[in-house]
Amino acid sequence: MSEPANQGAQPSGTMSISGLQQLIRRMYHEKDAARGIEGTFMWFTEEVGELASALRGGTKEEQTLEFADVIAWLVTMANVAEIDLEAALQQKYGHGCPGCGRFDCVCPDAEKP
Repeated sequence: MSEPANQGAQPSGTMSISGLQQLIRRMYHEKDAARGIEGTFMWFTEEVGELASALRGGTKEEQTLEFADVIAWLVTMANVAEIDLEAALQQKYGHGCPGCGRFDCVCPDAEKP
């Protein structure tokens, strides 16, 4: 008897960034590593384009799916580059805005924190 397709699936509910990164790694890392960072980046940019199209005229469902795809491909790039996204986000944003240092950013709109 063959194993179910969702063998080892995660339970539904909330998902942390590190949990998503581990899930994507488990499902796709062999293919992702073989493709390399450049090929993975090309897939990522294609998904960003699809998100842009969905934001311009897609349904809420289409937008939702494209946001998920963009995040998944970003996570994939981080996996290929061996970057811990949760640690990176904590380091950059965990103590407030990188520009002004506050949790209620007061940076001028013209500046990118």
